[in-house]
Amino acid sequence: MKSKKIPMRRCVGCMESKPKKELIRIVNDKEGGLNLDVTGKAQGRGVYLCPDTSCFNNARKKNAISRSLGITITPEKLDAIFEELKKYEKE
Repeated sequence: MKSKKIPMRRCVGCMESKPKKELIRIVNDKEGGLNLDVTGKAQGRGVYLCPDTSCFNNARKKNAISRSLGITITPEKLDAIFEELKKYEKE
């Protein structure tokens, strides 16, 4: 019997491919809002990040989230997203 294929996604912070379930998705929805999508099923364009502070900081330094989503993100909105991401950070 065939084993089930595991979907892989690339973190925009460290640029490593990991299983989708290990990453956190940030989604740009239809209304133009930036939200965390813990389930990975929300509609809209999304980017993936590892639940790790170093990946958060790398993504911020490289401006990777706004480039990947094709939008401009204010520093205040980015700070709010990173504060929310800290809840899911792995120790």
